[in-house]
Amino acid sequence: MKIKDARSLPAIAQEDLRRKAVKAVQEGKTQVEVAALFGVTRQAVGRWVTSYREGGSRRLKSRRQGRPPGRSLEPWQAAQTVRAITDRHPDQLKLPFYLWTREAVVQFIHERYGILLSVWTVGRYLRDWGFTPQKPLRRAFEQDPEAVRRWLEEDYPAIRAQARREKAQIYWGDEMGMRSDHQTGTTYGRKGETPVIPGTGQRFRCNMISAIHNRGKLYFMVYRKGFTARVFTAFLRRLVRQVDGPLFLIVDGHPVHRAKETKRWVAKQNQRVRLFYLPGYSPELNPDELLNQDVKSNAVGRNRPRNQSEMMRTIRGFLHSRQKCPKQVEKYFQEKHVQYAAL
Repeated sequence: MKIKDARSLPAIAQEDLRRKAVKAVQEGKTQVEVAALFGVTRQAVGRWVTSYREGGSRRLKSRRQGRPPGRSLEPWQAAQTVRAITDRHPDQLKLPFYLWTREAVVQFIHERYGILLSVWTVGRYLRDWGFTPQKPLRRAFEQDPEAVRRWLEEDYPAIRAQARREKAQIYWGDEMGMRSDHQTGTTYGRKGETPVIPGTGQRFRCNMISAIHNRGKLYFMVYRKGFTARVFTAFLRRLVRQVDGPLFLIVDGHPVHRAKETKRWVAKQNQRVRLFYLPGYSPELNPDELLNQDVKSNAVGRNRPRNQSEMMRTIRGFLHSRQKCPKQVEKYFQEKHVQYAAL
């Protein structure tokens, strides 16, 4: 007789088959004869007989198929978990985690409700609740939420209204340093064999200062020396020559932006240019930071310059290409934290 896989039978049929096979063995038939009679393997019959001897007929009952049942969260427990993930960080809840990972949620649920779930179950919960894995933004502890609120609701609307009255253009400025060993992106390679990218062992850097407008205008300066009031005022001179009419420039609170030399130069411009300052520790409010990230990722991190001059040429070339694509510059203002500046 052809041996069949009893696991393909319905659960109730499997249980009936096991009981009949054991009964046949008890009536005097050998396990080989019973196996041939019911079309199963002798080993299967042996396991059934052993199970019966160890636990009786209850051991022959069919077990629940599929995922083993486990405790699930009550609606109120799910709601509290969602609120905790949304409003708090794990370390604020005295959990040994910095980010909300599946493991962190597992431990939170276990400690709070005494329910131990697997990371896969928690992953399904998170998906159903609308959570997805994301790279978090870094925000300084020193940031003043009230100052941010005041900037968004009072200060910037007042600056925008003043610019309309005086027919001034609002630009957003920032500066950053770039190193030759900065790297971004990934490359394909064989599993277990990390690709090696050749590049110079020398380390060199350069700096960049830029200003952008929400209508796609971009001005920049790439330079070798450090950022000083003299460098900043040199950039401002260029900017004043290139922008028609009054100019409002919004920058962060860097000491150079507030230096006496900078203020003296601005005071001599007869209201031609004015500086406004973002709340402290709030780079996410400056759309020019998006340009900085673009430059670091696509002009610096994906190239291997041999020297400082080549690096500066690459950066200038990239920024010139951005100047020719005002739509791309406008896209910086579509990021959710700086959309207020797009108006």
